[in-house]
Amino acid sequence: MTTPALLPLSGRRIPALNVGTASFPHHRATLRLSEKFILLLILSAFITLCFGAFFFLPDSSKHKRFDLGLEDVLIPHVDTSNGGKNLGGYLIHGQGHDEHRHREMGWGAGHDDTRLEGSLHFLSHSLGSEMKREEEERLRNKIQADHEKALEEAKEKLKKSRDEIQAEIQTEKNKVAQEMKKKDDKPLPPVPLPNLIGINGGEPADLDIREKRNKIKEMMKHAWDNYRQYGWGHNELKPIARKGHSTNIFGNSQMGATIVDALDTLYIMGLHDEFREGQEWIDKNLDFGVNSEVSVFEVNIRFIGGLLAAYYLSGQEVFKIKAVQLAGKLLPAFNTPTGIPWAMVNLKSGVGRNWGWASAGSSILAEFGTLHMEFVHLSYLTGDPVYYNKVMHIRKLLQKMDRPNGLYPNYLNPRTGRWGQHHTSVGGLGDSFYEYLLKAWLMSDKRDTEARKMYDDAIEAIEKHLIRKSNGGLTFIGEWKNGHLERKMGHLTCFAGGMFALGADGSRDDKAGHYLQLGAEIAHTCHESYDRTTLKLGPEAFKFDGGVEAVAVRQNEKYYILRPEVIETYWYMWRFTHDPKYRQWGWEAMQAIDKYCRVSGGFSGVKDVYSSSPAYDDVQQSFFLAETLKYLYLLFSSDDLLPLDNWVFNTEAHPLPVLHLANTTLSGHPAYQ
Repeated sequence: MTTPALLPLSGRRIPALNVGTASFPHHRATLRLSEKFILLLILSAFITLCFGAFFFLPDSSKHKRFDLGLEDVLIPHVDTSNGGKNLGGYLIHGQGHDEHRHREMGWGAGHDDTRLEGSLHFLSHSLGSEMKREEEERLRNKIQADHEKALEEAKEKLKKSRDEIQAEIQTEKNKVAQEMKKKDDKPLPPVPLPNLIGINGGEPADLDIREKRNKIKEMMKHAWDNYRQYGWGHNELKPIARKGHSTNIFGNSQMGATIVDALDTLYIMGLHDEFREGQEWIDKNLDFGVNSEVSVFEVNIRFIGGLLAAYYLSGQEVFKIKAVQLAGKLLPAFNTPTGIPWAMVNLKSGVGRNWGWASAGSSILAEFGTLHMEFVHLSYLTGDPVYYNKVMHIRKLLQKMDRPNGLYPNYLNPRTGRWGQHHTSVGGLGDSFYEYLLKAWLMSDKRDTEARKMYDDAIEAIEKHLIRKSNGGLTFIGEWKNGHLERKMGHLTCFAGGMFALGADGSRDDKAGHYLQLGAEIAHTCHESYDRTTLKLGPEAFKFDGGVEAVAVRQNEKYYILRPEVIETYWYMWRFTHDPKYRQWGWEAMQAIDKYCRVSGGFSGVKDVYSSSPAYDDVQQSFFLAETLKYLYLLFSSDDLLPLDNWVFNTEAHPLPVLHLANTTLSGHPAYQ
């Protein structure tokens, strides 16, 4: 290291010597040789003295040293006790202690020009230089030793085979992973569980119904066993190719979406060996520290919802811990100017963004509006209000915004807080936002009156502007696009029949009967969309134009991908009416799925429900196990299995208990008063 030069104490300059004639008598024009010699001698002594004084002056920069772990470095020192001025000294911070050692060397400010001070400083500087040389020598020796050691280690590595090197790398990675796992698996504060009623049983008294329920259980076994054999650990299954499958909503990671999504269905069906298989995989393999960009909405409803439901049903702490870990990875998505979350977030970096196709980079109503149930439960279980505050902030923002015709558009820009294009739908892009307003009220033990009011206001606007009857008498829910009603209804919209029935009790102006009837009409329309196909399975979307009613027109709307929404509405209508036609319609759908979607490697969607020999899409969706088969099983179970007074199902059919919030911090919010 180059030693910094010591600077003069002040800006003093050596005065110039005037040797002109004014210094000597005028009558002498020249000097004798001896006089010249004496004058030069005096001049030399004076110059030597001035130069020596300059050289030996103490350091004016008043440096101090600090330890960087390798060597001492000089930096300016300011004594803050004297107004920030330099006071003629420097601190030496040496090595050898956890805290820096101080050795202050003071200098007399009034004796800068004395020989004694100059000599002392010269000696001190000489000693410091000697110590510096020793330190540099020690450092060079250390660097050389480290270099030689590294070379030896590299030579040893080169002697090993590639497999041995990879094994060592994997061992180190496993050590790091275990350390991170220990850090993440901190026990959460104990929370009293809600009163859990009806988590098993549901055996119907009727033998025929019992046999049908057992058939559905067998279908679940077929789907699970093939996933277990051919797609274990992958997000989903390709049942014909017999290998794992994934989509962009899960990023490039294999997070076992089917395992997490299916857990509660396995549990309520009494498939406890399969449940334990899934639990073991989650405990050992489910890792959220991956460099993967995922859908916040999908990961919330499938993973957090699935893990929370599995925790409540089984009481196994691992599910709660994993849910909280994952929720922490989703929180950076809320770091937007408005607090409206991005659609996607990278689980490792926390960087978020929106889908490029969504109205100039907008967030989607059904995505940022479908977080409330899970996030309230996260705050309940952890005691951390951050999750609750995030979703309540979204609600408050929406309440302040103008809504065209009382309708919520499907797109909202998270940067500006303004609506995107004015497209409103109770199907895709909008659906579960309305569902979660109602279910927030139900889950709060009907205390969240703010959510109920928002739901009632929204449904009144939907009924006024979107719900119509076809010429053939079928009630349908269209889509509002830029002031125009499109007379088309999607399979996803069919969930609304169940929602209207679920929200009938507690509706305004004593309109419970009206909304129960509306739910029945929607269920009938959606059944017609199934019944008017060749396979008796519903298309993705169907129109009500002219003579075409409840039928898909476009080829890209004729597929069925094992969706649950129609069966979901059958189940809710059965629970509230016990009309046997809903079980009959559900059984027809189950038979069609078993006949046309079942393959040797599981269950697959079909590409054309109007074809007698349809092509398969070769995907067994995780929601088929989470929703479709669960709703079918509940449809043929007694009402004491997961009773609706005690449980609320998230939009992925994961049951979460009603929270009696009187003894929690959440109940202090005005929404619960």
